[in-house]
Amino acid sequence: MQQATQKEDSPSHENADQRDERETCMAFLFDLDGTLVDSVYRHVQAWQEALFRVGLALPAWRIHRRIGLSGSKLIRALMRETGREMKENEIKKAEEYHGEIYARLVGDVKPVPGARDLLDELTRLQVPWAIVTSSKPEKAEPVLKTLGISSKDTVVTRGEVQRAKPEPDPFYVGAERLGMNIRDCVVIGDSVWDLLSAQRARALAVGVLCGGSGKDELERAGAYRVYDDPADLLQHLDELGVATE
Repeated sequence: MQQATQKEDSPSHENADQRDERETCMAFLFDLDGTLVDSVYRHVQAWQEALFRVGLALPAWRIHRRIGLSGSKLIRALMRETGREMKENEIKKAEEYHGEIYARLVGDVKPVPGARDLLDELTRLQVPWAIVTSSKPEKAEPVLKTLGISSKDTVVTRGEVQRAKPEPDPFYVGAERLGMNIRDCVVIGDSVWDLLSAQRARALAVGVLCGGSGKDELERAGAYRVYDDPADLLQHLDELGVATE
């Protein structure tokens, strides 16, 4: 996978700004967990067990609503909701437990319907795409392999950006690495955190339901359209301005 380099002065390459304004160009930036692979509930299970080990017992639904954030942000959000205080070493320990438990569960994770077909079709149509995830490289790698992602594909992981979702940084980096202006990018995500990050980056946000969030909450978070899953989105690419013929 290509390595990210984040510019401080601009979220996109100069050549993107220099394109003829009349030229039609666009790119897709995909979240990974819950959007392209069916891993959300495995993450919920792993976090529930990890947090229990450090003394924080929580129902699965409460954790699910925070999936899509980086590990430390997820823990801090849950601490705020429950009024529980944790020391830095406890937070770090919970993240380590999550990694160990998720590694045990990740073998069951499969691509969601249409995920590979959608990526292949965009490639056929010469529409650039990248995967932008809040997961650390070691957690993302097994499911990326399941999805058939190779070293030639563009992937941005948590370790390659300064600030994670819902900050806009990850999608800025994804656009930059594709040589695109962020305003010419469509962000596909399953969580409100994906869509909030997309909105803050000024990209077009599109939601999918396969991560477990509801249509109403995705629309309230700024989704232009909401589809069931990548298979459904594949049948409606024209609604997003993609010329399929």
